[in-house]
Amino acid sequence: MGRALAREFIAGGHTVFGCGTNGEAIFDLRLEYGAPNDFALVDVAQDVKVSIWATSVLAGHPAPDLLINNAAVINSPGPLWTQGDAAFTRLVDVNLRGVANVIRHFVPAMVQRGSGVIVNLSSGWGRSVSPDVAPYCMSKWGIEGLTKALAAELPAGMAAVPLNPGVIDTDMLRTVWSGGAAEYPKAEVWAKRAAPYLLSLSARDNGRSLSVPGAED
Repeated sequence: MGRALAREFIAGGHTVFGCGTNGEAIFDLRLEYGAPNDFALVDVAQDVKVSIWATSVLAGHPAPDLLINNAAVINSPGPLWTQGDAAFTRLVDVNLRGVANVIRHFVPAMVQRGSGVIVNLSSGWGRSVSPDVAPYCMSKWGIEGLTKALAAELPAGMAAVPLNPGVIDTDMLRTVWSGGAAEYPKAEVWAKRAAPYLLSLSARDNGRSLSVPGAED
């Protein structure tokens, strides 16, 4: 999803700075899109690495107009009492701490400027629940609360939005819903609808739980 969005934004003339943990994908993006765009190998769950990355980005560029937190992992399907501590902790580290880490190191520059939109990707499972995905539901409900609280803290002129992207045929969805994932749009198709919607968000949307128009719930 992040890669598909990056391509749509760049095609529209926007500059994109992104990160990920898939070294091959990051290398391909760096080859495909040169300066001023840049992509870095960063695990958002590691605060020190996010700090180094943010410092590097902000040293030569203004604060972002649109900050998107979309990194997430999902648990192996099963009842909550079967979920191991290591996998549960990793999910919390990426889905919640990772979002806080990125906010911690990019948002101060946005606040200083007094403008910008922060979008934290939630989920239909951040506003409802299903069996066998309790850790993921917990993390996305957490994103809803974290983002709404952040919205109350931001100065006028800024916005924080928890956004349900809808159901997209991704590798992550296939791990829990292999039989039905193919019925939904691929990330590249979804991004053509999502990118302009994300760019339309503004201070008037601060604190609102929103969904990409036309998203499957």
